Amino acid sequence: MTGKMQEDVLEKYLKAGEILSRVRSEAKDKIKVGASLLEVAEFVENRTLELGADGSAFPCNISRNDEAAHATPMADDEGVFGEDVVKLDIGVHVDGYIADSAITVDLTGKHGDLVKASEAALYAAIDTVRSGVDTAHIGAVIEDTILDLGFKPIVNLTGHGVARYIAHTHPSIPNRHIDHGSILQAGDVIAIEPFATDGAGKIVDGSWSEIFSVIGNKPMRLPAARKLLKEIEPYQMLPFAKRWLKTEKLDFALMQLAKSGVITSYPVLKEVAGGLVSQAEHTLIITEDGCQVTTL
Repeated sequence: MTGKMQEDVLEKYLKAGEILSRVRSEAKDKIKVGASLLEVAEFVENRTLELGADGSAFPCNISRNDEAAHATPMADDEGVFGEDVVKLDIGVHVDGYIADSAITVDLTGKHGDLVKASEAALYAAIDTVRSGVDTAHIGAVIEDTILDLGFKPIVNLTGHGVARYIAHTHPSIPNRHIDHGSILQAGDVIAIEPFATDGAGKIVDGSWSEIFSVIGNKPMRLPAARKLLKEIEPYQMLPFAKRWLKTEKLDFALMQLAKSGVITSYPVLKEVAGGLVSQAEHTLIITEDGCQVTTL
């Protein structure tokens, strides 16, 4: 038993983490110059199911260079990896219980220090975690570690809590110094995800979205919108990719659902000064005297 968590729930979190860890390791080997972005994303999502998960907790994110997050290939994507700094962010769920982890793969061979900055910040943060710790303390450790290594944290991105069928929830885990955070309790499940950059340390929304999630519930009058609503029902509140959908008149249906406040989109997030970004992330369960990392 970990903290205040029921044994069966703990087992599902651990199973999701084990599956994710294996998929992440196998997918990392496929990230090479010239390899297809779409093939890597589909490998991650299909392998997740093959290994016994109930599904992806969100579409496989493959964000490159100045992209920090929320990039996933389109249905007919012909893009390939170049000499990129690649963030691979994977989510797995077992009965809604989520594992979330990310790594950075440097295909340039020149930015190992940037990759190390987010990794070092992640492990320094993990070392501080236990029941009773203020998330403000975690944020300070992350920022100090990244700055000490000569980079900047991305101040307007955070780690987050995870809950059943909810990939991002309270508490937020800052990547910078803040005055007051939240006090972590045994049994809380969080994802810590430092982002380091050689840019300005801030992200803005890019111009395209391929990822959506349901945020409301409204009867829809138009047949295409109704059909799409039915198709996305199984994802509950978990994000889904546009390339996963088969509904006809898809763009129109997505627009109708967004206009009605039924779904929201997640634009690709880009570093405001065009700086390169690295990311490292693990999911962990808080215990009285530390934490159990599920995604090692």
